[in-house]
Amino acid sequence: MIQLYGGQQTRAAIVRWYLEELGIPYEFVVMDMKAGAHKQPDFLAINPMGKVPALVDGEVKLWESGAILLYLADSQEKMPEDAGARGQVYQWVLFANSTLPQAMTGEAKETQLPKLLTALDAALTGKEFLVGDTLTVADVAMASILSYAQMLFQIDFSPYSAVQSYLGGMTERSAFRKGIMGQD
Repeated sequence: MIQLYGGQQTRAAIVRWYLEELGIPYEFVVMDMKAGAHKQPDFLAINPMGKVPALVDGEVKLWESGAILLYLADSQEKMPEDAGARGQVYQWVLFANSTLPQAMTGEAKETQLPKLLTALDAALTGKEFLVGDTLTVADVAMASILSYAQMLFQIDFSPYSAVQSYLGGMTERSAFRKGIMGQD
């Protein structure tokens, strides 16, 4: 059984959401970060960086939420067959995990974030999902970060109607509520 290691209010919730969407069994191992569980030798054998999330699937040990998401999509045969569509999935997962969060604080919040959200809004206009006509791992990565932006950084999406609509649709998913919000 897959083991997902994480703490309260960590990016492990993103992976939990995707595991819920996939409907595959997993064990969520809650790490007591305040007590230093992530610095113990057993955990460092899984992730020598001492960070969560981390995932163990048999002999596979992974860390970094984006890598874990892409691994799960690939191992569960949920990646598009077309190389171009797969490239778009990679693009959006990496954008969501790196480019977008970097623009949410400091000066970048005022200068870069509006540019990124304008481009994302254009990409989502008239679409329910980022790539194709069904939920992909790219949607899980993107909507997770957007929801965190709203919750943690009070980012206002009202000027970006397509982004706002997209996020509204994603947050209504039961797997989102269970994975991200911790609701059963």
